[in-house]
Parts: sequence; C-alpha cells; structure tokens
Amino acid sequence: MSKLLRGAVAGWGATKLGGGCFTTILFFMLLWWGLGHFQIFR
Repeated sequence: MSKLLRGAVAGWGATKLGGGCFTTILFFMLLWWGLGHFQIFR
C-alpha cells in the first residue's frame, strides 16, 4: 500500500510541477526517490 500511495503522491506532484513530457517524468522519478529515501510513506 505504501508504494501505491507514494506513486499517487509522486504522480500528482509531477503533474503539478512538470511542464512537458520529459520534465513530468523527471519530477516523478525525483519525487518517487525522495519520498522513498526519507521514508515519508512507510
């Protein structure tokens, strides 16, 4: 469940921050890593 929630939050944040296709994917990967690294949704 935590990976699903982390993916949803990272996807939502990426769509808000990203401007195009490449930047949205980049922001998604950064948010996914950041949320996992700091164990926010554990």
